[in-house]
Amino acid sequence: MKFSFEIVPRTNQAFEEQYKFASSLGELINMINVPDIQRFDIRSWETGKKIDRNKHQFTPHFRAHDFSLKSGEIFQIIEENQLDHVLLVSGDPPEGIQRKFYGTSVIDLIRVVKQRFPDITVHAGFDPHRSGLQDECDYIQRKADAGASSFFSQPFYDIRLIEIYAEHLQDIAGIETFIGLSPITTLSSMNYWEVKNKVKFPKKFSADYDWNVNFSNRTIAMARDVGFNIYFMPIRINLEQFFGKINF
Repeated sequence: MKFSFEIVPRTNQAFEEQYKFASSLGELINMINVPDIQRFDIRSWETGKKIDRNKHQFTPHFRAHDFSLKSGEIFQIIEENQLDHVLLVSGDPPEGIQRKFYGTSVIDLIRVVKQRFPDITVHAGFDPHRSGLQDECDYIQRKADAGASSFFSQPFYDIRLIEIYAEHLQDIAGIETFIGLSPITTLSSMNYWEVKNKVKFPKKFSADYDWNVNFSNRTIAMARDVGFNIYFMPIRINLEQFFGKINF
């Protein structure tokens, strides 16, 4: 079983502090995922020099909309940074930011990256809250057919929904699955996920550490039973308070 730890590159100092904490968890954390956020100056792949790649698998994210298939820019970045893992997502359109937007399909980007670098591991994402179950599973299959061999989910908050996806994802041959866990400990964060990400929380959900720790431990146990992995996305939480009670 693998555990991935996401670090958002807000500032160099904040990144280094979170990486130090992830490293303190020892061999429990196998991977470091770094999203590429439009409003931040630090690009995901630039953080690779801060990662001990002998200890952690470095997986920077790339937004398909940021890259032209004709320019070859993403190929250059992969080569210059000696990347052997990438996570390719569609990416949101720019919001008031002067940055080029190409509208590139993530499926097309997966295909060309895998063709150019046959040995690279291409990870992709899936969102259980975006659309219906069948549509999302079909989308996952299309990404797998294009060359993705590993999938990281947006965070789950309902164990029943994880079980449903587990039944269907196990039918897709040759892929690894990482179940996303992102603790929500404030009502404002809960409202954000409801509005922005269309999350439908279970009635017994509670925006506190106890509920999130209990849910995470139940999810880890279930993931271990079905052969899945875990993707921690700790956003603005007390790391010690949460991870100190996690049953790895």
